Amino acid sequence: MPPNTTASSGQKPGKSGRKKGRKARLFLIVLVLALFGGVAYGGYWGVSTVRASFPQTKGSLTLDGLSGPVDVKRDGNGIPQIYASSDEDLFMAQGYVQAQDRFYEMDVRRHMTSGRLSEMFGSGQVKNDEFLRTMGWDRVAKEEYDKKLSASTKKYLQAYAKGVNAYLKGKDGKDISLEYAALGFTNDYKPQEWTPVDSVAWLKAMAWDLRGNMQDEIDRSLMTSRLGPKQIADLYPEYPYSRNKTITQEGQYDSVTGSYVQGSGTTLGSGTQSAAGTGLAGNTTAPNGLQSQLSKLYNVLDNVPTAVGVNGNGIGSNSWVVAGKYTITGKPLLANDPHLSASLPSVWYQMGLHCTSVSSKCQYDVSGYTFAGMPGVVIGHNQDIAWGMTNSGVDVTDLYLEKITGEGYERDGKVLPFTTRRETIKVAGGADKTIVVRETKDGMPLLSDRDDELVKVGKKATVDSGAPDRGDGYAIALRWTALDPGNSMDAVFQLDRASNWTEFRTAAASFDVPSQNLIYADTNNHIGYQLPGKIPIRAKGDDGSLPSPGWDSKYKWTGYIKQSELPYEYDPKRGYIVTANQAVVDKDKYPYTLTMDWGYGTRSQRITDLIEAKIKGGGKISTDDMRQMQLDDSSEIAKLIVPKLLKIDVADKNVRDAQKLLEGWDYTQDADSAAAAYFNATWRNILKLAFGNKLPKELRVKGQCLNVAPVDTTGPADENQTVRECGQREADQAQPDGGDRWFEVVRKIIDDPNNDWWKAPKTRLDKAADNRDELFARAMKDARWELTAKLGKDMDTWSWGRLHRLFLKNQTLGTDGPGVLQYMLNRGPWRLGGGEATVNATGWNAAGGYGVVWVPSMRMVVNLDDFDKSKWINLSGASGHAYSAHYTDQTDKWAKGELLPWSFSGKAVDKSTSDTLVLKP
Repeated sequence: MPPNTTASSGQKPGKSGRKKGRKARLFLIVLVLALFGGVAYGGYWGVSTVRASFPQTKGSLTLDGLSGPVDVKRDGNGIPQIYASSDEDLFMAQGYVQAQDRFYEMDVRRHMTSGRLSEMFGSGQVKNDEFLRTMGWDRVAKEEYDKKLSASTKKYLQAYAKGVNAYLKGKDGKDISLEYAALGFTNDYKPQEWTPVDSVAWLKAMAWDLRGNMQDEIDRSLMTSRLGPKQIADLYPEYPYSRNKTITQEGQYDSVTGSYVQGSGTTLGSGTQSAAGTGLAGNTTAPNGLQSQLSKLYNVLDNVPTAVGVNGNGIGSNSWVVAGKYTITGKPLLANDPHLSASLPSVWYQMGLHCTSVSSKCQYDVSGYTFAGMPGVVIGHNQDIAWGMTNSGVDVTDLYLEKITGEGYERDGKVLPFTTRRETIKVAGGADKTIVVRETKDGMPLLSDRDDELVKVGKKATVDSGAPDRGDGYAIALRWTALDPGNSMDAVFQLDRASNWTEFRTAAASFDVPSQNLIYADTNNHIGYQLPGKIPIRAKGDDGSLPSPGWDSKYKWTGYIKQSELPYEYDPKRGYIVTANQAVVDKDKYPYTLTMDWGYGTRSQRITDLIEAKIKGGGKISTDDMRQMQLDDSSEIAKLIVPKLLKIDVADKNVRDAQKLLEGWDYTQDADSAAAAYFNATWRNILKLAFGNKLPKELRVKGQCLNVAPVDTTGPADENQTVRECGQREADQAQPDGGDRWFEVVRKIIDDPNNDWWKAPKTRLDKAADNRDELFARAMKDARWELTAKLGKDMDTWSWGRLHRLFLKNQTLGTDGPGVLQYMLNRGPWRLGGGEATVNATGWNAAGGYGVVWVPSMRMVVNLDDFDKSKWINLSGASGHAYSAHYTDQTDKWAKGELLPWSFSGKAVDKSTSDTLVLKP
């Protein structure tokens, strides 16, 4: 069962809705509960079970293994602050407390990362487990634990596991959570002890969701069935370096020293960049057989449960830091809000880890956000520094088309044997299943082994004349940095202990995967940025934008970028640093291709503009100013398009009345804005008419059927020579999704009213559109009647929030089945403002609907002058227990853009404490 799902207004729930046939066991669970529970028994079962699983938060408990007493102080929102006298006691208590609040979530996560979901949920999850076993996340995590991690990190992981297991000791499932009680109706599953590797493996799941451009690599290849190279290039324009600033601006690569330097350096010529689209032996298009194969691969990937994201699509985040010279306090302010899937409970867990006296025996005084199931703090601050993260988007995955010959694969004319392993999948209520996993000598697993259709298509795949003979067919393999053992777990503890810029960069050097933009501030008035990560160097001429031929070794990775070569900034003259998934460095200042698929800088430039407006106006920036910037919901695409929409002469009175909503609109997307609702509906229909209807079926929304020409074209179809094609992709994953790549696509052609993209064929109800204004007029009409159907005829009742709704769904048992269990576990909806590629990034997929797909999963603003004046908020609450007061107690405030006080000092924590639990040895 997917750990995260998101339901959208007017469309099916995200991951859960697409796998009904694979969740028969889950339906049985909830059906049994509904049919045989009975009203009286159901009421007794609900009350007794819910109360049984609530954590003890007052008084005292004895934990074997502690060396001294530990205080757990919770505030009015149930957020814990832990005080201990040794590192081991601190992390053991962290394990115990997180298990109190979130063990079911932790258990599901570890079953997902290890490919063991079938043990909990039955045969419906076998296909997912097969794929996850092929990836081998838990195997890599074990190798990291055994061979790569430091002795101190292992000690902390062991202490954390000991704390989790102390909580589990003597408890039945119903004593742990409501979900286990529901599972108990048809499944005799019993939670097992926690292991250190369970914690390490979670970083692999994170890395999968934040893996970079793999989705774009597949999509570009799929487009070749209907679009030519020039048309595909139109849909993937170059990053607008001249308009949207990169993250680093005052440094560049120095070819003399072979390192990245801040200040003067040797300017690089344009020839240092890899040429675009050079996978597949130099082709810019994918062969038909591979195109079909990749479509099958997409379906496999799309079914993999998400950890924190929407399977690699649309994942963003904002973070920025402002130097003390521009703040009210005279010290830096740092803001962060990662954009991830909406889940219940939230992926984040807030807590503080405090040594009663910081020393060599007990080294931590840190507070922030972490993941349930993992020790330490991932994002936050200690007594000296603060840090935030956004996804860098660098390309750390490549797909390879492998030539299969007999029992091996071809490389440079030779046949090499696969490395194989057998994996046995245990299935609740069913027979075990054993699979064979094949890998190349480079450690690349064959993803196509997990789907029979992929194998069949691989045998028919066609390639260019330079490829080897077909033989027994072709397969698809994955090269990914996260499949190599690394040290990211070490980096978490190093960050938590770091006291200055040097120690921060040392920690960053261990942060192998996922590659994140790390932003920094300290109490000594310094700010900084570092790009970390294990980032591959590709062979000359290969930029990773399309699948590469595995049979030619010149396309293999040649190494990794050194830490000294990775971009950074420290105390830049401009006095601030903004990271929001835009390009890290100007292409002419860096010799390596980090990715061809940056975010296009819409959010980052808006944040930059807001900061500069405050500075140029002579004002000083406050904590609340930072909060207000996080809530900015200005639509940059509306600023570009609305003036042109208003110039169009609309004949239909009803459409003209809707058009008038845009007159005087300030482009803000408040939840109660009728103008925002109408504009976004118009934008959605512009994208559909200009681009969406011209994409191949593999990218369009499932069930959306069109008459299309049987040849590659973007122009009007010949009605006498068309075929009926229906879309194949789930609504929250389809294209065009309406993100800022599409902003840039439209910006490039907006002043070319006769561009071919503006042409749309006639339909039974509409005449053909031959130019931009005719297409815009048609989109406005379609939007008017779409909203009439969704919101009613009376435009006075229209609002963006009625379309743009957030549902929080329990990550497993709340996603399907009878209403009784959904009612118990799920919450919502909330009507939200914001939107796609706005700073307040409540993302939605324009191809599929208006419902919220991803969100600012938390928000924080750190005040380096006085940490007790910092602010934070979580999407849901501290607890994973459905009827706890802290299940969703932060969500209303989050939706309104409010932040909670964030106590850090002992005095402030004591003042905000509501409950104290003492853990005794």
